[in-house]
Amino acid sequence: MIRLFLIEYQKLIKSRSSVLLIGAYFFFLTLIAAIAAIKFDIGPIQFHLAEQGIFNFPFIWHFNTFIAAFFKLFLAVVIVSMVSNEYSNRTLKQNLIDGLSKEEFIASKLIMVVVFSGLSTLFVTLISAVLGGIYSDYTEWSLIVLDLQFLGLYFLKLIGFFSLCLFLGMLIKRSAFAIGVLIVIAIGEQVAFGIGGELLYEFMTFESKSDAFALAQEIKSYFPLQASFNLIHEPFSRLSAVQTVAKELGESMELDYYTSAKEVALALLYTALYIWGSFKLLQRRDL
Repeated sequence: MIRLFLIEYQKLIKSRSSVLLIGAYFFFLTLIAAIAAIKFDIGPIQFHLAEQGIFNFPFIWHFNTFIAAFFKLFLAVVIVSMVSNEYSNRTLKQNLIDGLSKEEFIASKLIMVVVFSGLSTLFVTLISAVLGGIYSDYTEWSLIVLDLQFLGLYFLKLIGFFSLCLFLGMLIKRSAFAIGVLIVIAIGEQVAFGIGGELLYEFMTFESKSDAFALAQEIKSYFPLQASFNLIHEPFSRLSAVQTVAKELGESMELDYYTSAKEVALALLYTALYIWGSFKLLQRRDL
């Protein structure tokens, strides 16, 4: 395992663009801390975002992992490039000639997927712990360790997403096209949801359009990227300020912020399919 990691590490550090993207990724993760400095006035009201409880334990684990997940595209480009460069530079064929098996080749890529996911999770954990230590109104140990499952879900979310990137890199062999396909899938899921909701309302018996779109949302939860997204639900409606405004408007916000076993199982299933698909592609492809 260490040998496979060192092989990938040597390839990675020789790619200036990959090093730059990795640096940019961790730099933008650090900018989560800059949220604490956001202040603005709404008439006579002074609004300081850090005072709204977003850095309170245990809410900070939920908030930071949700926000940090949006920056994963930086590492997605690195992972896709790792695969596409193997084809364009013909290092894949040379590695196999030198004695690296196809199983070891896929394993080396998966090791980097796990390393990137692990380092990112560790980095978010440290940032969250520091921000919570500075800004949290609650410092009891029982609250600090509450909701730590969001860190595990964040790790799983990255593993699944990066495994998809690995599969697309193996399938398409061109990093730009692979990222383009990833974006098309993301847009396609949203378009399918919108069109599906309208079609369900048009051709099936629903009391309201919201009921039709509720069913469309349930169907959408089985889509690949949505299954990954659903591992960490949006945290903003948990804020007391948001709930107070909703009550004043007469809206009820009885939401479940926690991930179900079905959502975890679905994400794991997709991850397994991506890894299996990557290996099968390499196995059957004429190199």
